[in-house]
Amino acid sequence: MNKIEVCLTPELIHQYELPGKIVVAVDIFRATSCMVTGMAYGVKSIHPVATVEECKELGNKGMITAGERGGQKVDGFRIGNSPFEYMQDEFRNQSIAVSTTNGTKTILASTSADQVLIGAFLNIGALTDYLEQTRKDVVVHCAGWKGTVNMEDTLFAGALIEALANTHKTSGDSALIAHQLYESNKHDLLGIAKKSSHAIRLAGFGVDRDIAFCLSESLYSIVPEFQDGCLQTLS
Repeated sequence: MNKIEVCLTPELIHQYELPGKIVVAVDIFRATSCMVTGMAYGVKSIHPVATVEECKELGNKGMITAGERGGQKVDGFRIGNSPFEYMQDEFRNQSIAVSTTNGTKTILASTSADQVLIGAFLNIGALTDYLEQTRKDVVVHCAGWKGTVNMEDTLFAGALIEALANTHKTSGDSALIAHQLYESNKHDLLGIAKKSSHAIRLAGFGVDRDIAFCLSESLYSIVPEFQDGCLQTLS
């Protein structure tokens, strides 16, 4: 069987050997949920960048600017970090430049892997199918919050471990912790996620609908891949 590991925060990613493996980058609340939603709604490409300045530069070249800092939309950006903002018909066949507090940095820190995929509960079924077929070792790279571990990304890692049980075995205590957390709470993901510090922080911005939506499973059958500086849907 192949192995599946879990990096609970980007601060620890240097401890993982990524070459030869597939990284699944995940930021459930809300960056990777937004990216999956946007691609599912026909966005042509999404360009994750680390800084607000880089995002603005791409905006000056005609891309739609998106993102947040501390959970709130960056001043001057076209959209923020809600998956519902990515559903607009006018964004079909358009390119979006995005920079977020945690998620985009996580993607960019994963590029030494053979392949970087974007994961969310929203596409976990399609992601599972692809990883089962590819048969390579997997590292789930959780964005966390400003270098610390968070609940929702760890829950997703546990859910993916369970979904891949027939082809991948856990490696390391982080994977075991993630799986046990998911096993204990899989019948009420929203209930446990609402207790997380990130959900409480976002609730102050009135995004309860986002939180519930981001925990919806397998709404979309697409898997975005990060390659050559942007996300595109796997064919």
